[in-house]
Amino acid sequence: MTPPLRLNGRMDGSNLWQSARASTSFLTSTLGHDWDQSIPGMSWSVREVVAHVSEIQLWYASSLSAGKDELSTLELKVVRSSAPERLIETIAACSSLLGHVVDDVAPGQRGWQPDGPADATGFSALGCNELLVHTSDAARGLGLEFEPPEVLTQSVLRRLFPWAPRDTDTWETLLWATGRADLPGLERQDHWHPHPAPLSEWDRDVD
Repeated sequence: MTPPLRLNGRMDGSNLWQSARASTSFLTSTLGHDWDQSIPGMSWSVREVVAHVSEIQLWYASSLSAGKDELSTLELKVVRSSAPERLIETIAACSSLLGHVVDDVAPGQRGWQPDGPADATGFSALGCNELLVHTSDAARGLGLEFEPPEVLTQSVLRRLFPWAPRDTDTWETLLWATGRADLPGLERQDHWHPHPAPLSEWDRDVD
């Protein structure tokens, strides 16, 4: 049985596995579409953004495992010419790997991340964010819409973007927080940054 999702910033491997399931289920439903279509507003095709999702899961897993110092010795690449079915399988495998790392590192372990040293919950949220938001990017490139379960978007939003409004739709707000949508009355987030460090370290001062 899949463990229940944990909310309010308490994220672990189960969140990643649930997010990967939402992503891969949707992508599997698009196998009859042209994955070489470009994504509006991005320099990637659908195929490229799907491959990127797996690469970033691997990067997060190695970064959390390595500790606070940046690990710059690896080149983690997914073969973009692979069949879409195999790229979907790769997302599942790489997300599972990150989930196991998140659950197995020592308590308090930190890993290097450009927005600050992230703990396991931060890397879990970062991985989920990549899965959900980039699946939405892929959907946009195919002329489709992807909307994950609210319990997933809420977990990511509250963990990585604690300053985000709480009286709006959580999925639309996560897309706003990652620069992909507008929210009425709020400035567009063209230069967005998450908060991957523990929530206890958020100083409530948003740039």
